[in-house]
Amino acid sequence: MTTAPHGHTDGLRELAEQAGRDLEDASALDILRWSAGTFGSRFCVTSSMEDAVVAHLASRVLPGVDVVFLDTGYHFPETIGTRDAVAEAMDVNVITLTPRRTVAEQDAEHGPKLHDRNPDLCCAMRKVQPLEEGLTGYDAWATGLRRDESPTRADTPVIGWDQKRQKVKVSPIAHWTQQDVDAYITEHGVLINPLLSDGYASVGCAPCTRRVLEGEDVRAGRWAGNSKTECGLHG
Repeated sequence: MTTAPHGHTDGLRELAEQAGRDLEDASALDILRWSAGTFGSRFCVTSSMEDAVVAHLASRVLPGVDVVFLDTGYHFPETIGTRDAVAEAMDVNVITLTPRRTVAEQDAEHGPKLHDRNPDLCCAMRKVQPLEEGLTGYDAWATGLRRDESPTRADTPVIGWDQKRQKVKVSPIAHWTQQDVDAYITEHGVLINPLLSDGYASVGCAPCTRRVLEGEDVRAGRWAGNSKTECGLHG
């Protein structure tokens, strides 16, 4: 087992960059085995509860793994229901993070529907800041990013360095296709958000997510009609 150099930023960055090269062609499970073996309880999975694929994979190598979920206050009921089902059915520890302000408090301070007028600020307060605070106790975090989701994600490393948070960022299914995801869900009976069966290809906050049209990439339903393509968690 490799032991992570706890709290040593330069050492963690070098570790991440080397592992990214060494594990580029490794399976998702092997990438997660390395992560669990290296970081132990200082490793977590983040999930938007679009599906529970990465959480399920991680639970196979690190039972009881922390799964961090951001409750922005704007989620579809189906997303909250998926989170509750994952917490009940899987061998994981779901941790729900919330923003400093409720939606009502944000509306009082910035006016209603900030997500329409300034989506970057809304995401910063309701996603980016809570995640940064919630990841304080971890050296590494896993995401469900895939290279085929959009051009902005085409270069996603399987293991890389999160410069913003000074942590190792693990994307074990970066090289999977949608067909790979669907096959894994079918084979293992993995929980998915019911909205994925209702025309949504990517599920975020309700006000900023729409169904996708035929021929669009899977992220096209996020912030449609806006130049925004990412919430700020991954860039």
